[in-house]
Amino acid sequence: MVLRSEILVNKNVLPTKEQALPGRETPMVLPENHFVFKDTPLLGPFFNDVEFAIFGLGCFWGAERRFWQREGVVSTVVGYAGGFTPNPTYEEVCSGLTGHAEVVLVVYDKDKVSYDDLLKMFWELHNPTQGMRQGNDIGTQYRSTIYCTTPEQLEKAQASKQAFQAELNKAGFGEITTEVDQAPTVYFAETYHQQYLAKNPEGYCGIGGTGVTCPI
Repeated sequence: MVLRSEILVNKNVLPTKEQALPGRETPMVLPENHFVFKDTPLLGPFFNDVEFAIFGLGCFWGAERRFWQREGVVSTVVGYAGGFTPNPTYEEVCSGLTGHAEVVLVVYDKDKVSYDDLLKMFWELHNPTQGMRQGNDIGTQYRSTIYCTTPEQLEKAQASKQAFQAELNKAGFGEITTEVDQAPTVYFAETYHQQYLAKNPEGYCGIGGTGVTCPI
């Protein structure tokens, strides 16, 4: 029998379900309130008419900061999604043996910011043509993802992908590798990752786009 510890992991290749780490039943314990918005509960209940969006665009520290800075965003939570391992730790995700991507759950007031607005941000904040990486961050956890919480979001995300691809083609970029799918379970990351760059303003931020404007 080959043990998981003996598997030579290629962090640019998603593991199979059989290769994935087993994880655990217990979810991460999170703070009650958002670190930036202070009196706002991190996970609700929310008094606004809110909707939820899930994006992966590389390291979630910088991505989360850009979304909480957007007017109309009520809360943001970072986590892991799209893989097999339940309630993984950050170290497990970094091992390449969970299949998860780093993602940001964005809670937004749809009367103040639209899903199209958030999609435009998503496409312009990173390079979605890089496969299992984002800049110098290499591995499956850094892949580009849009996980949709409603059929309407899925339709809009797919249409925006086509529209942005046309603009990327004009600029000489390759094919978009972004995974667009219905939302899987999001497993929330450890407390120290939540609103990390508000707690550590000089911390690492890997956000960097292509300079191409998304036409939506």
